[in-house]
Amino acid sequence: MHAYGGPEMLKVENVPRPEPKDDEVLIRVVAASINPVDVAIRKGYLAELVGNRFPLILGMDAAGMVQKTGSKITKFRRGDLVFAFFSLAGEGGYGEFVTAKENEVAVKPKTVNFEQAAAVGAAGSTAWEALIDEANLSAGQTVLIHGGAGGVGHFAIQIAKARGAKVIATGSTANQDFLKQMGADVAIDYTKTKFEDVARDVDVVLDSVGGDTLERSYGLVKKGGIIVTIADDVNQAALDAHGIRGVALRCTPKADVLEGLAQLMTAKKLMPVVSQTFPLADVVKGQEQIATRHTRGKIVLQVAEEPKN
Repeated sequence: MHAYGGPEMLKVENVPRPEPKDDEVLIRVVAASINPVDVAIRKGYLAELVGNRFPLILGMDAAGMVQKTGSKITKFRRGDLVFAFFSLAGEGGYGEFVTAKENEVAVKPKTVNFEQAAAVGAAGSTAWEALIDEANLSAGQTVLIHGGAGGVGHFAIQIAKARGAKVIATGSTANQDFLKQMGADVAIDYTKTKFEDVARDVDVVLDSVGGDTLERSYGLVKKGGIIVTIADDVNQAALDAHGIRGVALRCTPKADVLEGLAQLMTAKKLMPVVSQTFPLADVVKGQEQIATRHTRGKIVLQVAEEPKN
């Protein structure tokens, strides 16, 4: 991208290959995922955080092979198969090569392919940080996950089940079976049923919808519980009125979170669902699909062929 704007701003171009700094690895990208935040960045909504550093290569997460390492890198070496989640200041997954800090990278589990691994970084980390780091979700607790069929939502269901929690998840009519497949104990079709008629006295709400959905959720959380939203700001007056906590989460890369996600994938307790794959040249189609806000699981760009060995 050479400027903010519509999908037509995305161009496939030849640019110089990035060189890793002393504290970075260079990754040869096999697959990268498309996230809703990519659309927000393209439109300029996050210009204050991203800056005007054009040309800009989008892409918050990727999977591939370590091509080169900086002198201060100790955890990785050339040839390692990895997945990564980049900060807003250092994105660039939509390309053949990308650099990453050591704390933005983890070894790719053998239980998933590159497309699945590419899907995990940003969305999986968001679900983990919301449920584990912020909410401290534990066995026996109940969590309500809004938008359970989406990128963050389908990871959140699986992470919550791995923690031993009871999961209530909302989704459209078409996604009811999918929510159950992911592990939801109770699936709510929000087009037919008010979720507040089913979910009461929950310990945690994870909201990826915002607006009216978030407002209607404050009264469902038991005293001392927590709402974590990734789609809106919390209403402090409503939190105070119900005696609960609230966090508007903006996720950042953490090595221990990526490693925790990798452990769950290795144990087959977390399986990324990739609903569509596009070649890099069709990135505009991929962004148009994610912008519908009705994507099941994740959308991934295939950047290169999987390495043979």
